[in-house]
Amino acid sequence: MTEARTFTRQNPIRVFLLDDHEVVRRGLSDLLDAEPDISVVGDAGNVEQALVRGPALRPDVAVLDVRLPDGDGIGVCRDLRSQMPELAVLMLTSFDDEDALLDAIMAGASGYVLKQIKGSDLVSAVRTVASGQSMLDPATTARLMRSLRADPAGAPAVAPELASLSPREREILALIGDGLTNREIGKKLYLSEKTVKNHISRLLAKLGVQRRVQAAVLASHLEQPESGDRPAR
Repeated sequence: MTEARTFTRQNPIRVFLLDDHEVVRRGLSDLLDAEPDISVVGDAGNVEQALVRGPALRPDVAVLDVRLPDGDGIGVCRDLRSQMPELAVLMLTSFDDEDALLDAIMAGASGYVLKQIKGSDLVSAVRTVASGQSMLDPATTARLMRSLRADPAGAPAVAPELASLSPREREILALIGDGLTNREIGKKLYLSEKTVKNHISRLLAKLGVQRRVQAAVLASHLEQPESGDRPAR
């Protein structure tokens, strides 16, 4: 689980930008650089530039456009995070695309927001993902989870990974998918918060993911109970 990180004027959040429109990059740079605890350290206009400049600049946060002329930001997210596992990635797009959201989550993105977002909200999103938390557009995420649960066959196959989970881990994963916090899971299952945290760490490792939000997507593949609440064990 990612530990919370703190940034200050003396130790600002280092941000890297990727967008094929220069005016967008300039606007984002001006917006973010105006904040005392944020510093834009570089940008790129295409995938090739991003994969060269990004690792060299060692940013804390990368703000990546999803759709690019020579590829897509989701592939860049995956490649940059393979070299910099601590990098927080915020996907920025003009399109409300559920497939892209799912791909971004599974590529390790910490956040996914639409370009219609207010400037102040984007600044908050950068701070949120820099601190180690997830920042996903709530309406889009909720709709994605509903569609996955309604049609689980349309999502990537993950049966082997899910099969490796213990009954308790599957139960906790299902509750993560329901949006419960560690404390709420503990109360529901009569477990300590520390025990829940240990279970989650193990199940994330088994699933090969690093973030709760990725696990929440995988939770949609669990068989849903026909009726009633899940039994506590």
